[in-house]
Amino acid sequence: MLQTPFYDPEKSYEDNQKDGPFGVFADGEILEQKGEPNFNFFGHKVYSPFGIPAGPLINGKFVQASLDKGFDIVTYKTVRTEAHVCHPWPNILGVKIDGDLTLEKAKENLVGITKYEEPLSITNSFGVPSLSPEFWQEDIKNLINNKREGQVIVGAFQGTKKGDGDVASYINDFCVAARMLKEAGVKVMEVNLSCPNEGTDNLLCYDVERSVKVAQAIKNEIGEIPLIIKIAYYKDEEAFKNFVKEIGNIVDGISAINTIAAPIVNESGEQALPGEGRMKSGVCGHSIKWAGIEMVKRLKSLREEFGYKYTIVGVGGVTEAEDFFDYRNAGADIVMSATGAMWNPYLAKEIKELL
Repeated sequence: MLQTPFYDPEKSYEDNQKDGPFGVFADGEILEQKGEPNFNFFGHKVYSPFGIPAGPLINGKFVQASLDKGFDIVTYKTVRTEAHVCHPWPNILGVKIDGDLTLEKAKENLVGITKYEEPLSITNSFGVPSLSPEFWQEDIKNLINNKREGQVIVGAFQGTKKGDGDVASYINDFCVAARMLKEAGVKVMEVNLSCPNEGTDNLLCYDVERSVKVAQAIKNEIGEIPLIIKIAYYKDEEAFKNFVKEIGNIVDGISAINTIAAPIVNESGEQALPGEGRMKSGVCGHSIKWAGIEMVKRLKSLREEFGYKYTIVGVGGVTEAEDFFDYRNAGADIVMSATGAMWNPYLAKEIKELL
């Protein structure tokens, strides 16, 4: 049964920042951890290999609430080196999808609605907003200082192209963001390569050469701090193999997938999300589980083929406990849930009871 979501789609991003989280996440109850943390996450012992990826935990209040509810690996929402505004409201809609969102279905219009029903799929369109470093650095420091045993906070970030459009400056911006997270005390980082390659219509993870340059520059900056890259679904098998071959020995983890983009319309057939460039929006939830599972299997196979050691983080469509085990059986070392966790704050507890 779906609970009140901890991020309220009926409210703006700014109001969620100010007043959230909501529902069970706001009740102040802390889940009691049992036994010892025996699972490994980049050298950190955690109670379970399950958590929440970059996206719904938009500030320290949301992060702390997720830790309290037993999500042991939680990702502070993607930050930037300067404040970046959110797309206009609405930012989340339910989506009508019959079965899986295949790549063929994603070429057709999907109807966005304000109802959220099981099996749950949604679209989200935020534009990767960020508060200023002055806010998020202090916010993260406070979280880390108060963190309990057996839990890890991941710092997610991305670069932003400045006005001059210079590639070197763009890559350097990733490094500056990573440096700021390091200064805040973050011990595991995730860089978002599943966003548009700034200045193009393509995703950064589809640009192998630039992705490698970005990843190497970040690793040179952060040294031994583990670096995860967040990527999108790859349709082309050979292109994906080449991507992993070139970057898999640089990074420490690969997180897949983000969302599958599709055009979203209202029930009258008009663009559902207002504003230029928002006709297509990322879809997540139950209907993209097939893609996440497939990518995990491919990442495991390529890791064995190339003799790499990267950690596989499986994301996409984890809405109930059995989805966690499907990902683990497919080869995921770590599993994360965004949409499922948002509407079921007891998901981590339910999974722990079955571990």
